[in-house]
Formats: sequence, structure tokens, C-alpha cells
Amino acid sequence: MKVEINNVKIEFLGHSGFLISDGDGKKIAVDPFNVSENIGKVDFIFITHSHYDHCSIKDIEKLSKPGTVIVVPADAQSKITRIEKVSMEVIEAGDEIDFEKFKVEALPAYNIGKEYHTKEDGFIGYLFKFDKIIIYHSGDTDNIPEMQKLSGYGKHGQEFVALLPVSGKYVMTPDEAAEVAKMLNVSLAIPMHYGAGVAGTIDDAKKFVEACKQNEVYAQILEKI
Repeated sequence: MKVEINNVKIEFLGHSGFLISDGDGKKIAVDPFNVSENIGKVDFIFITHSHYDHCSIKDIEKLSKPGTVIVVPADAQSKITRIEKVSMEVIEAGDEIDFEKFKVEALPAYNIGKEYHTKEDGFIGYLFKFDKIIIYHSGDTDNIPEMQKLSGYGKHGQEFVALLPVSGKYVMTPDEAAEVAKMLNVSLAIPMHYGAGVAGTIDDAKKFVEACKQNEVYAQILEKI
């Protein structure tokens, strides 16, 4: 199952991984983990942080080809240096990179009152800005104050899609993630961070969709490709 909005396709790789394809055939993977063998090679890989279920070297190597651009925060940099023939870009919250067909802004991602992902760690989420659609991959995070500035994207007629973690414990609960989706005024909310044996189950994703429905937010579960 996939979602296609304004010529940009979004597919679920499992856990917190997604494959985004633009109208020009460029492929973007985010946090690939235990991906299927038939995904093929990609042009860009974005990593939110160094934890093994988000920065998986075997999966990055599986998807990389000579010239693949890998964008990482500083804490994941040393892992990527092992991979040959790729181009690495180090990014931190507040940075924006222009890749011509799309822009990417790095945003903070952290827990509040938990020690799994602290603000000091410098972990991030990503805002992918295409011509007619914006996609927010929040990374591993709670409902943090920095998210409030994103609410404007959903209020100006742009298609705004949010990919939000729903497993609880390490990240937001389904209800907390649904509140974020409502605050952001998204066109579509898609649950992540479940179903890979790390944290969260399909039931968490279903609870999120139901909570979004109660908040009058459209949400959809994507099947892993």
C-alpha cells in the first residue's frame, strides 16, 4: 500500500522507515531497518539518529549505490564512514539543505522526562519540502514545543503529511501522537515506530488512527512493502 499526493509517493518500509519517491524518479529512504530485498537502490538516505533501529548499516548498504547521498546528525557520522562510494552530509537541528528538487530542514527530536532520547543528544526529525507537499518525519520524539512552529504549514493550503511514532515508552503514545497531528493541522497522519519487534504493535497504530478520527484528523496505516 502506498500514498501518492501531488506526484510524491510515500511507502512504508517498516518500523520508522519510509520510501519517498518524487515525480522525477528520485528515491529517498528514511531510517531503513530490516527492509525487504526488493526495494532497490535509492538516491538519498536520511538518518534521524544513531540507534540501531534507525541507523542500520546493513540496510543502508543494501539501499546504497555509488553516489547515494546519506544525511545524518553528528552522532551517526562515525557509522557512515564505513560505507564506501557514498556522499555523506552532516546536519543538525535548524539546518536546511537544498537538493534542487526538494529542500530538507532538520528539526529537534527528543523525549520530555525520559532518558532515551535527550535534547542534548542532538537527535533530529526531517521536514521534506517539495513543490506541492511537505512531509514531516518526526524521528523518535515526544510532543515537544518546537513542533508548534510547524502548525502553519497545514493552514496555508499546502498538503502536509506527518509521520509520527506511536509505540509509547521511547516515543509518544497513540493518543499523544494524535494530539500532535491535530495541532499540526495535517492533511494526512501516518503512524510509525511499531511492528518490528523493537517497540509497539499494529494495535498501537490502530489506536492512533482511531484517536485521530476522534480529533477529526485523517490518518492511515500503510502496509510494509
